[in-house]
Amino acid sequence: MQKPIKIIWDNNAKEDLKLIFEFIKLKSHQGARNVIKEIVDQSKRIHYAEQYQVDEFLGEPFRRMIIRDYKIIYKIHSESEIRILQIFDSRQNTIKLRQMLL
Repeated sequence: MQKPIKIIWDNNAKEDLKLIFEFIKLKSHQGARNVIKEIVDQSKRIHYAEQYQVDEFLGEPFRRMIIRDYKIIYKIHSESEIRILQIFDSRQNTIKLRQMLL
């Protein structure tokens, strides 16, 4: 039996969550809470490291999940641990994403 994946949130990803919340809160506090909850809940659904696709712009070793308009970018750290590196608004220029992570 495979042991559960440990999910580590990088400080950049935590900061991204705060910024997303603050931005959406300008229109709706409850809407901001809902989006953040969806992002965090989706990250908890990772059951194995290769569950989601390799990001098409970053390539290996970066993988992505999409929630609403946001990409959760993560990297496999070990067989039992992943690191969430960035939460990126997919409506932005993908070159910006590459510059932030590489």
